Formats: sequence, structure tokens, C-alpha cells
Amino acid sequence: MAKKAKTQFECQNCGYISPRYLGKCPNCGSWNSMVEEKIQDTTDRRTRSTLTGEKMQATLLKDVTPRKEPRVKTSLDELNRVLGGGVVPGSMILLGGDPGIGKSTLLLQVSQQLAATGGKVLYVSGEESAEQIKMRAQRLGDEDNDFYLFAETDMQDIRDTIEKLQPDYVIIDSIQTMTQPDISSVAGSVSQVRETTAELLKIAKSNGIAIFVVGHVTKEGSIAGPRMLEHMVDTVLYFEGDKYQSFRILRAVKNRFGSTNEIGIFEMYEQGLKEVSNPSQVFLEERLEGTSGSAIVVAMEGTRPILVEIQALVTPTMFGNAKRTTTGLDFSRVSLIMAVLEKRAGLLLQNQDAYLKAAGGVKLDEPAIDLATAISIASSYKEKGTKPTECFIGEIGLTGEIRRVSAIEQRVKEVQKLGFERVYLPKNNLSGWQAPAGIEVVGVATLDEALKRVFR
Repeated sequence: MAKKAKTQFECQNCGYISPRYLGKCPNCGSWNSMVEEKIQDTTDRRTRSTLTGEKMQATLLKDVTPRKEPRVKTSLDELNRVLGGGVVPGSMILLGGDPGIGKSTLLLQVSQQLAATGGKVLYVSGEESAEQIKMRAQRLGDEDNDFYLFAETDMQDIRDTIEKLQPDYVIIDSIQTMTQPDISSVAGSVSQVRETTAELLKIAKSNGIAIFVVGHVTKEGSIAGPRMLEHMVDTVLYFEGDKYQSFRILRAVKNRFGSTNEIGIFEMYEQGLKEVSNPSQVFLEERLEGTSGSAIVVAMEGTRPILVEIQALVTPTMFGNAKRTTTGLDFSRVSLIMAVLEKRAGLLLQNQDAYLKAAGGVKLDEPAIDLATAISIASSYKEKGTKPTECFIGEIGLTGEIRRVSAIEQRVKEVQKLGFERVYLPKNNLSGWQAPAGIEVVGVATLDEALKRVFR
């Protein structure tokens, strides 16, 4: 009598496994996400490392000799910065972003540039045909640097092609379209994504191949598939921005070979993505002089200082409770700052609607933007504009004090380079460094003092 295949039910959102069907996942709470899958036979246990293919033994830490892998730089300095200096051989990089944001365009440009360095590149597409990729390459205007195209979703065929070509770099577009033939579930399911990612990770580590993987995102903005997907790879990048605007931000949220605070800024053109070498000037070029509700702050994104305009619109509320809306700023932090303004500076904001945003589509979440946020709110409330040559840096405490921030010298140098004449910063940040010539540094100890100096 034939042995009946065992099945289980797995949640497609979080990977929770149940022996029977459940309408609602008890782990993540999603409805109708349980899919029936056959249980794979695991009697054939592997005794070798899944990363190197060799049998592993315990080794003393002092006897381990680290390998120094040279990074390969692309022509996009913004991408090199986010990756920590370039592409590391044998690494696995996951790139996520909304549909139409430019993920495939970015990786196609990266493929051309890596091919120009003398590396062999294999571009595997599960969403587009080779002819469609050729048309995009023609639009980008750089067809001289050849690389291999392979329109396939079967991991067995992809693995055989990689063994045959022995490429230095592999692009997988996208992981949700790839399938393992010995798994019965559909493409994009938790099992398929998990197993194909594990297979690609083994190929990357055992052969020293750098693999870029495109991942779809959910409506909440996180990468689709099991959460372990982000834990398996070496680097996780998010490509952000409004598809109706030209600017794109590449942000690292995980990087085993560099900082997770770096961002790269690009602008989308018909000929592809071009890096923005001076984002501060771009974010400030459309600022109107003399208008109320505007303040400039120097935010640190990794090691890079960026000047951003914070805008506020404060108007009397018409119905019941006052409304608060933020774009690019943390809602809870804005509410805190408005409470401090009301308690410590005497601004009656409880009957005022407030709308705040960080201009240019950038997201700011560091404490140093507090003072500029408070100044923009007070400026709109008082109908008094700030001077176009002034900048504000500082964290605000609940008692109204202006607290010190990090990297103050780099921030002030960026302000001076862009022609600003005065910068307000925490009084405790004045010692230990020398301000550059041509800029006035004003130290303030409290929020009330800062407001009196700015709007005197």
C-alpha cells in the first residue's frame, strides 16, 4: 500500500505552521493566509556545511585566518557608500522597494558597470523576457558592456547555468518568482522563498559569487515572504521614494560589511538613474524666502550631513479636537515637541491644527531635528519667517532644555559650505572644536531662549 503523503498548513505572511487548516493565523492574525503544503522527507540529513560544501570542524578562534576580500566599486558612488565601500565577493544583497520605483533599472545599470570592470555577470529574470531587458538597456544607452541574460524561474536550471558560466555576479529578479521543482507549493509562497534563498546563499558562499536579489514588498512596506529572508542575507537595501517624483533614496537597514545608517540619493531620468552628489542643495533649491513655517536642519544620515527643510502649517481648528499630520517626521516626536512648546514657551497650540513635513521626500528620525521642528511650528504660529541664512540643530528635552547632539563639527561645516551665515545649536556643543570662518555659531540652552533670539 502506497504511503500517504503528509501535509501541513503554512501561513504565507509569517511562516507559522499548523497541522490543520485555520481561517485566522494565531501568530500574525492574518485571515485566509494558511496554504496546504506537503511535508518534505528529511531523513537524508546533510553532514556538510550548507555554506562551503565542506565538512566542518571546531577551530580555535586564534587559528582562524580571516580572508581579505577586495571590494569591487561600481560607477555609482552613492551605491558604493550604502554598501560600505563596494560589492563584497560572496555576499548576498536583498533589494526591496515598491513596484515601479526603479529596482530593475538600478540593477541593470549595476550589471553593466560590473561587466565593465571585467567581471562576468548573469542577470536572471523571472518577470521579464530577454527582449524586454534588451529594450531597457537600449533606453539606458549603454550596450557596450555585455553580460549574460537568462529568463528562467526554475532553480535547478539556474543552478546548472551558474555552474556552467561560473559568473562573478548574479542578479535574481525577483526571488518571489523563483521555484524549487521538488516543492509542491506555488511561487512566492513561504516555502519556495525560504528554500530558493537558502540555495542561492549556498551558491554565493561556496563559490564566492556576489548575488543581488530583488524582493517584492507588502502594502505595509516590508519585504514580502518570511521574516527569516532578511536574516539569511548579508545586506538588506530599501529603494524608497514616490514613483510620481524623480528622487529615489537607497537605504541600508542591514549590512554585515558596513554601516546601516548610510543612504544614497538618485534622480530618475529617461536614461536611467543618476546619482545626486549634493543632496542638500537639491532639497533646498525650491525654498521660498520670507515665508513662515520653515526651518532648515542638518540631519546626519550615516557619515553624511544633509540639509533639509522642515515645513509646518499651523491653523486654528474648526471642529472639535485639533488635527495633527506628519510626513517624513515621527508623529509621536512632533506631538511631544508641540506639548513642550505649549508648556515651556507659552504657545497655545491645543486649539490649532498642525501639518508638518520634511521637504523632498526624505525621512528624518534623529533627535537633532527637534529644534528646527519647534522653530518651524512657532514660525507658522507667530506668522514670522526665519532668515534664509539661518540653520537650527538640537534635541529638545521635556523640561525645555536644548541637549547636545553628535557630529556637530561635520554639521556646521556642511552649513558653512552651502553659504549659511548663522547656526543655532546646543550651548553644551560649543566646546572642544573650532567653528569655520564665515559663520556665526549661536549657543542656546533652552527652547524659550532660542525662540526669543530667533523672533526678537
